Amino acid sequence: MTMELSVNVDLTAGTAALPAFLRDVEAAGADMVWVPEAYGRDAVSVLGFCAAATSRVRLGAGVLNVFSRSPALLAQSAAALDELCGGRFELGLGTSGPQVVEGWHGVAFDRPLRRTREVVEVCRSVWRREVLRYDGRTVTLPLEGSKPLKLMTRPVRADIPVWLASLGPRNVRLAAEIAHGWLPTLFVPELADRVWGEDLRAGAAQRDPALPPLRIAAGAHVEVTTGDPAAVRTARDRARPSIARYVGGMGSANANFYNDLVRRYGFTEDADRVRRLYLDHQPGAAADALSDELVEALTVCGPPSYVADRLAAYRAAGVTDFRVNVNAGSDGPRALEALRELC
Repeated sequence: MTMELSVNVDLTAGTAALPAFLRDVEAAGADMVWVPEAYGRDAVSVLGFCAAATSRVRLGAGVLNVFSRSPALLAQSAAALDELCGGRFELGLGTSGPQVVEGWHGVAFDRPLRRTREVVEVCRSVWRREVLRYDGRTVTLPLEGSKPLKLMTRPVRADIPVWLASLGPRNVRLAAEIAHGWLPTLFVPELADRVWGEDLRAGAAQRDPALPPLRIAAGAHVEVTTGDPAAVRTARDRARPSIARYVGGMGSANANFYNDLVRRYGFTEDADRVRRLYLDHQPGAAADALSDELVEALTVCGPPSYVADRLAAYRAAGVTDFRVNVNAGSDGPRALEALRELC
């Protein structure tokens, strides 16, 4: 079975190149485009632009956090985007972390697992145009004494696909239970079953039979190079700053889900070194401190035969959608075309 190819939109260099990027990526055969959100540009605005600038490719929020918008607003934004793009939108949700939720949005990072489940249930109720009544532990609708409402517009679809971004055991079980798809980060296909397999199977055992099989979208920094070891190393080294930022710079000194994941993979020394250097405000040194073994595991860089083997490993690990990291303004379409041939 051929994996689908999706592209992460990177707007760190600005938005001027986005229209051409979307046109070229769609022409190159991308199946889906993911738009991130942290505390820069809001993803809903960018996705609205993407809806107008594309005609075939599916559009995913990758991801919106479940705390900073009300569940009803998440649902109506998803319904509006799905209408604008003619039924091509897919809603990626995640908890983010305390640094973003509390530091940027000023909202308590409280009961994230329960909040995620309740937000998904409310969204699905909204899309079915039910009168919105919900009595949960983190969500209560309507407030006491208020009149319950239902969505004024009619969604293009009553069941918009929901993806959950998760890394921890309970969150991964939840994704396998209730979501259309799972969005892991820093995915190592050879180690994935050891880290997540038990949780995925436990969640699948509770899955509603009406849901389709769980999709998994995982990816990496990708470069197809010559067989020259120096070229391969240079390609992999380009991913070091991003990997180090996740492993050492995300979250807080006491809570970094990505650092925890690297430890679960068995790279404890990497996790310790990179976190220490990031806390000491040395991101460059942190990137250099990553072991070659970890960088190789988290990238797909090498000659065509090597890249084809790595893609096969992702497929064997259950990945249905491979996410390609390319930059707006870069030669992403050519890389996408090369990967499509290798898939």
